[in-house]
Amino acid sequence: MSKSLARVARALQDAGLPNTISEAGEARTAELAAQACGCEIDQIVKSIIFCGQQSGSIKLFLTAGGNRIDAAKASELAGEALGRADANLVRAKTGFAIGGVSPVGHLTPSDTWIDPRLMDFSQVWAAAGTPRHVFSIAPQVLISLANAKLADFTE
Repeated sequence: MSKSLARVARALQDAGLPNTISEAGEARTAELAAQACGCEIDQIVKSIIFCGQQSGSIKLFLTAGGNRIDAAKASELAGEALGRADANLVRAKTGFAIGGVSPVGHLTPSDTWIDPRLMDFSQVWAAAGTPRHVFSIAPQVLISLANAKLADFTE
């Protein structure tokens, strides 16, 4: 088991949650993940990392698979202008490669917001630390586990 996958499994275990990690096959995009999981695209949790332009700290936005982030809304929530974090920063701060960024198990905690659209489902799927692994979770539980704030930041 990869270190990234093990961190996600440990985060679930430490929270007293069942290990729902499965190998979905190619799940690098929301579309591929939805096909692999047999669910609606909006049941896929995309973990999008931005970098604060003043602070340099990472900001995590958990959004439904079919939604796009509105940069102005996201920046307002973060309290500073945001830019996309590059692959090296994402790996250094989260421990995950782009395409497999989980909403939990990060090396460095970050401010986190979650898309209200995800609350429309009883179960959602998120990356489990690799582009091939996912885990299922109730969105309300994900809010608590990821220490996320429910907020409108999509287009």
